[in-house]
Amino acid sequence: MRFWLGLPIAGIITIALFLLMKLMISKELVLPEKEDAFRFSINPTIEELSIRERDVKADRTKDVKPPPPPPQIEKQKAAQPREGIANISGAIPDFDAPQLNRGAVNFNVSDRDAQPLVRIPPMYPPRAAERGQEGTCQAFFDVSPQGKPYNVRTECTSSMFASSARRSVEKWKYNPKIVDGQPVARTGVVTTITYQLADE
Repeated sequence: MRFWLGLPIAGIITIALFLLMKLMISKELVLPEKEDAFRFSINPTIEELSIRERDVKADRTKDVKPPPPPPQIEKQKAAQPREGIANISGAIPDFDAPQLNRGAVNFNVSDRDAQPLVRIPPMYPPRAAERGQEGTCQAFFDVSPQGKPYNVRTECTSSMFASSARRSVEKWKYNPKIVDGQPVARTGVVTTITYQLADE
């Protein structure tokens, strides 16, 4: 029912739109004249620029006078001696040449006491370091003809340092004692070992 009622209304609207479109097509559309705004040239002319040349001329340099020459030093000739060598030889005094006795010359090494070569410092005992304890040890030992300490004994302010000091002395190396050109044992060597903590 609605379809039949709306059909005449739709036909009227369609005809009205058709007439409106026909009216718009019949009128000529006139565009405003703005041709000048869209003009452009394919090959534009380049304006020639005049190049200004700077007048660059070097200033005339001033004449520089050369430095004066160094002064000439006259070389002096040494005067030749007037007296001959034969006349001077009479002034040399006579002396007696020493008589060398080959049997009296001894190339053996002179006597000497034992001398330390290598002294390895002892290790600080960990227990003493933890407690902040310091002290000294006196080491008594003998040196063999080969320069090695033996019979090592220690007397320390604390028993914690005794074994460390003894092990250190046993690693030392000495030049042996020499008597009549021969290495011999050296007895009764005494040395002091100090145990001191480093200041922080």
